[in-house]
Amino acid sequence: MHPTSRFEATMPTQLHALISDLRWRMQMIDADILEEERKAGISDPQNVAYPMLAQNLRARRDNIRVSIAILESRLEKQSTEWPRAA
Repeated sequence: MHPTSRFEATMPTQLHALISDLRWRMQMIDADILEEERKAGISDPQNVAYPMLAQNLRARRDNIRVSIAILESRLEKQSTEWPRAA
């Protein structure tokens, strides 16, 4: 089935852009986690003194990772539903 609207036609491009942006944000969060761990001198999340901000950033990063997987799945599904013209 081919896209029937301009929105549907541009959706894969929008998904690629969103995935790219989320990956960039994940990299920024990873850097922030490392900085918090460096400041605290603790890199083990199981340690009771592990920084609360780093814990929250880890949870946020994990949620973004799940969102990326969902979007990539949606993109893959769309690419199989809309074969490109040769």
